[in-house]
Amino acid sequence: MRIAIIGCGLIGQKRARTLDGQALAVCCDLDRSQAASLAAKTSGAAISTDWQSTVARDDVDVVIVCTTHNLLPEIAEAAAAHGKHVLIEKPGARRASELNAVRKAASRSGALVRVGFNHRYHRAFVKAREIFESGVLEDLLFVRARYGHGGRPGYEKEWRADPEISGGGEAIDQGMHLIDLARWFLGDLKLTGGKAATYFWDMPVEDNAFLLLETAAHQVAFLHSGWTEWKNIFSFEIFGRMGKLEISGLGGSYGVETLRHYQMTPEMGPPPTTIYEYPMSDDSWEREFSEFMEDIRLRREPRPGIEDAQAALAIVESLYATSKP
Repeated sequence: MRIAIIGCGLIGQKRARTLDGQALAVCCDLDRSQAASLAAKTSGAAISTDWQSTVARDDVDVVIVCTTHNLLPEIAEAAAAHGKHVLIEKPGARRASELNAVRKAASRSGALVRVGFNHRYHRAFVKAREIFESGVLEDLLFVRARYGHGGRPGYEKEWRADPEISGGGEAIDQGMHLIDLARWFLGDLKLTGGKAATYFWDMPVEDNAFLLLETAAHQVAFLHSGWTEWKNIFSFEIFGRMGKLEISGLGGSYGVETLRHYQMTPEMGPPPTTIYEYPMSDDSWEREFSEFMEDIRLRREPRPGIEDAQAALAIVESLYATSKP
């Protein structure tokens, strides 16, 4: 596979390091110096500042779109229309409807589209999913999760604070990961309550998002994502009738990635606990891209894909419709 990366900033650079042995053919960015910098780290990658011509190139098989949110669906649609397989960074778009054109283009050309919810591929979540699928938790009851960081000086002036570019604040940023993970374990969810609030940063988007979601079977997900966590945090708890899974940390400033499996006993009381720690570097990006290569090889529909992104975005839009920051 010959890969084009469109958007050569932090995420584009991360993607370039995790290509599973595939060839990076083109580095494209509106800032030529960014594209040139990334290309210099590879062997023979072309440099471009024109994404339209990049997605039309005959020497490109796969396009990875790592731009600001407002450009994600437009570029993905054009790439899919040219028959290129596409990996779009989350959230995939600013609104669910913006992905309709991507879906149609992919359907016409046969291109496969994956959306980059890489958190599913963290080692702790891979193991948690294995335990969940074994059935030892029995029926799931609810999910409780928190995710956040504290921003940085000038954060209110960055593109994420501009709703025309970002589509929203923390709900569409880190909140999308929590929503996707909750859906992965509980299934389809609807918003039953929540609040998009701006407490600290002087910006027209929310710096905290609180969501109460519910399945048709009345299982609940309570999620909180925030840009006012002065100490970075990631915590995701899955409660079952016969046990609990607790994932904490993502490595780096979020702490050591850890999974704890608490197992209920007939006499209840303090649960036997198995702890899995993953102090090694994060390989979720490699796992995710490798899975996409397998999607292409097998001609199978990627998951998470457009449908998953649209479902998560619909929840964010419901929150924005009922709660103004």
